[in-house]
Amino acid sequence: MFSLQGLLVLLMSITHLSQAHLIPHFRSNATEQEVIAPGPIITRRASPSNSVFAHFMVGFTANYSVSSWENDIALAKAKGIDAFALNLGPDSWQATQVSNAYTAAMNQGFQMFLSFDMTAWPCQASSDANPIRQFISGYSGHPQQVNIDGKMLISTFSGESCPFGTGDVNTGWFNTVKANLPPTYFVPALFVDPATFGGYSAIDGVFNWNGAWPMSNDDINFAGDQPWINGLGGRTYMAGVSPWFFTHYGPNSFNKNWIYRADDWLWATRWEQLIQNRDQVAFAEVITWNDYSESHYVGAIDGVQPNSQSWTNGFDHQGWLDLMSYYITAYKTGIYPTITKDRVFLWGRLYPAAADSPDPVPRPNNWQWTQDYLWAVVLMQSPGSVTLSCDANSQTFNVGAGLSKLKLPLTTSCSVSSKIVRNSVTTVQFSPPGFNFNTTPPSYNFNAFVAASPP
Repeated sequence: MFSLQGLLVLLMSITHLSQAHLIPHFRSNATEQEVIAPGPIITRRASPSNSVFAHFMVGFTANYSVSSWENDIALAKAKGIDAFALNLGPDSWQATQVSNAYTAAMNQGFQMFLSFDMTAWPCQASSDANPIRQFISGYSGHPQQVNIDGKMLISTFSGESCPFGTGDVNTGWFNTVKANLPPTYFVPALFVDPATFGGYSAIDGVFNWNGAWPMSNDDINFAGDQPWINGLGGRTYMAGVSPWFFTHYGPNSFNKNWIYRADDWLWATRWEQLIQNRDQVAFAEVITWNDYSESHYVGAIDGVQPNSQSWTNGFDHQGWLDLMSYYITAYKTGIYPTITKDRVFLWGRLYPAAADSPDPVPRPNNWQWTQDYLWAVVLMQSPGSVTLSCDANSQTFNVGAGLSKLKLPLTTSCSVSSKIVRNSVTTVQFSPPGFNFNTTPPSYNFNAFVAASPP
């Protein structure tokens, strides 16, 4: 996750931001917390379950209006997203944008919950808890707030090193999000050994952020989720699901320059794993709706980019949304939806992983973990043939009804196209504009180019 403190310094340098006041319904009536010993762990399972959330970076919304939020909400809602997890930092303008988000959610019949980015919030002193408690008090009871078992859902990014002036992290979080507050359902993303979850009685569950990608040069598998589920002892497991990861900041910037392995249809494969194990996965959180800095956005490219334009502009990811919607239906219901039209979903990098470039920022770390392929998922009403092409490089596959995952190696500069044929009739002819593989990259851009045939 991108450090919001560092990011906001950057944003302030490129955008004139006004320091807005806290919104009217945001109450600051939280009192200084006492050090209260947490009680024993209670086995619990979230109800309702199998909801889908999307992680939303408030730090990139400095120029948003309520209508901007409404546009994102309308799109997310149409694709099956139930709520945005609002990743927020401590700046007052972000509080204003959170207010706008909840207002837009009310207008659109959508939901929100707070996810505190603990790479930005101070959390060592007991007084550091006060602004977080104010947020919780301010949005408790809001009609668009996500509630689980009658309790306000609260999450974080990180927070495993936050004692809030107490002797340990568990007590610190209990005093911050539980003590003398309206009931909360606390599901943070803690980067700790899941075998230690028994010592965290303050949590109602955990969000497994890094479970969204393989952390090595391997395909993703659900075996990596099992220690988290086991460690929670019946408490809520929220799984991460993501299509991609690439960030490319040099040593003179934020010094973040690596990929995680997204080969072998990560977006599709991860969803299939969550669907197959949906009885163990209470919630799925999409990483992310709008984090351009790490290339895993699925919403429109909007807002204020954190100097990620060089690898984000021209790389729209909304082609992933309808495929996501197909999987969300299956995750929520346990039944894959009926396919009513043949569709092709295509994605891949535009440049060879090993090719040299004049880019002053080096090739990203872990670049060896990816191969040069066109990745395709097709939805078929009935059996037929699918042809994937990049100019003269072409391969035809005979596939059955339903969903199939296909790939085509990319070796020379060429333009991507695809075709579905059934009974000698072409049902889909799709050549996405701009999907051009180039063996002489102008930069080390490992972002995905994504396209979907028309619905």
